[in-house]
Amino acid sequence: MDYAIAIPQYFADGEFDPGAFREYFARAEELGYHAAWAQESMLGTGPQLAPTEIMTYAAACTTRLRLGTTVFVSTLHIPVHFARALATVDQLSGGRLDVGLGSGGPHRAFEAFGMSKNRYVARFTEGIALTKALWTEPAVTFDGEFWQLKDAAMEPKPRQKPHPPLWLGGSSEVAARRAVRLGDGFFGAGSSTTSAFREQVAIVTDEAARQGKADFRVAKRVYIAVDDDAARAREQLNAALAMVYGRRVPAIEAAGIAGTPDDCVTGVREVIDAGAGMVLFTALDDLLGQAERIAAEIIPAL
Repeated sequence: MDYAIAIPQYFADGEFDPGAFREYFARAEELGYHAAWAQESMLGTGPQLAPTEIMTYAAACTTRLRLGTTVFVSTLHIPVHFARALATVDQLSGGRLDVGLGSGGPHRAFEAFGMSKNRYVARFTEGIALTKALWTEPAVTFDGEFWQLKDAAMEPKPRQKPHPPLWLGGSSEVAARRAVRLGDGFFGAGSSTTSAFREQVAIVTDEAARQGKADFRVAKRVYIAVDDDAARAREQLNAALAMVYGRRVPAIEAAGIAGTPDDCVTGVREVIDAGAGMVLFTALDDLLGQAERIAAEIIPAL
């Protein structure tokens, strides 16, 4: 099992403290966490710093932790810009980058990005193909529906070869099977309940066996709040989730794990039993304090 934590990202104007950010990562490495992951939300009322930039800052504050974002809604990104930015992060981090990708579904504000929602899945898959080509080929000739290049080079490539691991998300059966076909791992969303995640893992496992991908990985984000007072933990987590998602969503609240250490051990163990090979603990309040408690009271009991 690998255990990861969230990259601190939620800061109102003027709240970011570089010293506290460095302290958080120094302690995370001491505690033995495997990785730290950001999220992407282009638009919304939650004060969230952008993932590529916050990963770059985190790379300068760390020496061992792998760094990732789950997920980039890559449908809204231009593949050439996207490939260049992430290759740079992989070089700056010494090859510690993981990349989570998702289509974002049909209800994103595509018009704000100069795009139409028509054939957004086709744009998503073509964007992945072009990004991989830019990362691996010395000169790219690409004649796609959405993008065309002729003898185009991008250097330097990512430090990891052939490219950073790609983790795909998605809740439907089609998306789960696509994750296996196009990626190196499947990442269950924090908004998915454990029972829904278990169903997704069954689909992913079947598809991975069918495609002969024995090393295909599975992970899940877990929104978590650990407190000796279970009711207080639940109240704090639900309030924080409302900030992240812009409103209260009972289904997402139900997916979060909140309560005493024993309560949280039970909930996380169920996620592992459902098939997670990596758990991304995502606290939304007192991230350093929660990282300490998870390392001391949750992980040893799993």
